[in-house]
Amino acid sequence: MWSREVGWFVAIGVASTAGQALLYWGLRPWSPPAVANLVSLLVLTVLNTEANRRLTFRHAATTPARAHLAAGGLFLLGYLVTSGAVLWFTHRRPDASPAAETAVLATTSVAVTVVRFLVLRLAVFRTARQVPKRPREASPRRRESR
Repeated sequence: MWSREVGWFVAIGVASTAGQALLYWGLRPWSPPAVANLVSLLVLTVLNTEANRRLTFRHAATTPARAHLAAGGLFLLGYLVTSGAVLWFTHRRPDASPAAETAVLATTSVAVTVVRFLVLRLAVFRTARQVPKRPREASPRRRESR
């Protein structure tokens, strides 16, 4: 089951990271790095969470509201980490291009995504533990001899 989940999560994550990078790059000429990151991350987090709820973790008994609430907490963590990385990079390299900033953002997003998968899989979308069934005791049948 984990291999199927990881496969879907990676596919959705690649699409989300590409979408966020494109949106960030498109917003960056008109807005500061933190604002471009906030908008791009917010839009893609909503889409990513819903895609993962429906495709990756489809057998988990989690309501959409709970999934999106938990994703909101992960969004905040992701925003702080990715914005911190981009702001640190632009502080160290003030002449860096938006493409270089986008590369830093995408790389940091990959690290955040690994943490996100583990939290979603182990806490938010965990499957109910199955209670092992007791083996039925075989009723002794006596064969009557003829």
